[in-house]
Amino acid sequence: MINISSKQQKILVLFLSGNPLRSSQVHKTLEKLIEGFSLVTVKRELSKMATMGVIDIEGAGRSRAYRINIVGRIFADINAREYCLIEPDQRQGLDKFNFELFPKLPRGVFSIPELETLKSVTDEYKRRIADISATIHQKELERLIIELSWKSSKIEGNTYTLLDTEKLILENKEAAGHDKKEALMILNHKDAFNFVREHAEDFKTLTADNLEQLHFLLIKNLNVNRGLRRSPVGVTGSRYRPLDNIYQIKEAVKELSMAVSRAKTPYDKALIALLGISYIQPFEDGNKRTARLMANALLLAYKCSPLSYRSVEENDYREAMLVFYELNSVIPFKEIFIVQYEFAAKNYAI
Repeated sequence: MINISSKQQKILVLFLSGNPLRSSQVHKTLEKLIEGFSLVTVKRELSKMATMGVIDIEGAGRSRAYRINIVGRIFADINAREYCLIEPDQRQGLDKFNFELFPKLPRGVFSIPELETLKSVTDEYKRRIADISATIHQKELERLIIELSWKSSKIEGNTYTLLDTEKLILENKEAAGHDKKEALMILNHKDAFNFVREHAEDFKTLTADNLEQLHFLLIKNLNVNRGLRRSPVGVTGSRYRPLDNIYQIKEAVKELSMAVSRAKTPYDKALIALLGISYIQPFEDGNKRTARLMANALLLAYKCSPLSYRSVEENDYREAMLVFYELNSVIPFKEIFIVQYEFAAKNYAI
């Protein structure tokens, strides 16, 4: 990951509208916000940022301008809460699928300190599960499945409580006063997780086949069509419109698969898959559920801890995802991923 200073981040944010800017335009905006931010300083920082590969140069001489590129978007540090407080039609984000995104995704999106943290808790997790008994392993597996099925479903609006979910999964007792589909959604999570755990070797990377297979398990008996969608879908609270052409969707899945295969670490693969599936929205429903389970499948394939998302706030999750949809920045969601991975690695033993 590229090390972008706080000063450079302030400059980078100005480019997120997608329009090219000259150094004088950047300076005019920043001098109102930061005291002592001279034109000379702006030009120096822009030159550094171009060398770093987060902005591109267009033209020369007095007509020279700068434009943010994919790497710049990926690593732009955005406050998701503040961004999402802006009305959707007033935001500066993209409203269409960015075809450059997956082909130009970096192989690594985590910094060295972040990777050290993730590897450290993974090593601790592996030591902890090395000698556990079969009985404890089964109980820990049940606990993770219950908490993952509950929270992943809750993010999608499911109203089952954690206790309701536990009774459903362990005793097959549906909660009174709930739609049958809510119980099915939760039970499908259980089946999907067990499937990817038992077939971990089939999920070393994301493919069109294992993606559709996983989606089918999650939407089983929920009156959702199987396979890639052939009609448009919208995103609530966002101007972003996913692709609506099945051939483009198929190509986007292929590009995402290649990006996941290129990624350096299991953590990069899992995060890229999770964000990428959610961004493409390849199916008519169940996309984010499929994304979360695919991320877990990739982690399990590389002997890492799966995530339950138990401690994540649903609004934080949605806002971080909206930032990726509209600005292509991974930073807000990456922070969620790291916190949730640390939590899972320290609290489960499967």
